[in-house]
Amino acid sequence: MKKLNPAARLTAVTAALGLALAGCSTANDEGRGSGGEDPHGSHESASSETGGSEHDDMDHSESGHESGGHEGHAADGGDPPEGIKKAADPKFDVGDTVVLSADHMPGMKGAEATVSGAFDTTTYSISYTPTDGGDPVKDHKWVVHEELKDPGKAPLKKGDKATVNADHMPGMKGAEATIDSATDETVYMVDIKTDEMEMTNHKWVVESEMKPAK
Repeated sequence: MKKLNPAARLTAVTAALGLALAGCSTANDEGRGSGGEDPHGSHESASSETGGSEHDDMDHSESGHESGGHEGHAADGGDPPEGIKKAADPKFDVGDTVVLSADHMPGMKGAEATVSGAFDTTTYSISYTPTDGGDPVKDHKWVVHEELKDPGKAPLKKGDKATVNADHMPGMKGAEATIDSATDETVYMVDIKTDEMEMTNHKWVVESEMKPAK
């Protein structure tokens, strides 16, 4: 066998080393996704994003359940329903500042509010399944008798069924509701402005859920 002189031997070794390095580079590139990203890193990122979404959905659902389904409540409640009577002798007049003890949604309890309407009617807590496919809502406070479709004479009794005309939040209007309780307390619309919320003509807060602001 013919021996290679030192120069030729060095050339052969260098060529072999270059081929080996090229092979390693190709294998590493094939193990990465497009753009040279590590597939494990991409998987971990996707998993983290999915987990975050699921956590947010869980928190949202639990919050809705605790607050009687007030998530998505309209920021502007609009005008009172047709046919409702203004209160003859309300404890709080329009423009009065009150403190709320109602806990219908996060940030409401203890918040100051301004009375924007006071009415004499029958007010109900209801349970219903939203028409938009949302989770069932239990003990939603409140809707008034005038926000029910053809309800008949007030008051309805616990367990009675009624169709809701109110559109306080997505999926409420047109839903079939079950009456959970009824009260003939004076009922109010209020304006609320806190760090957590700003609402105009919020419907509804009953008189026992309010006290004078000091």
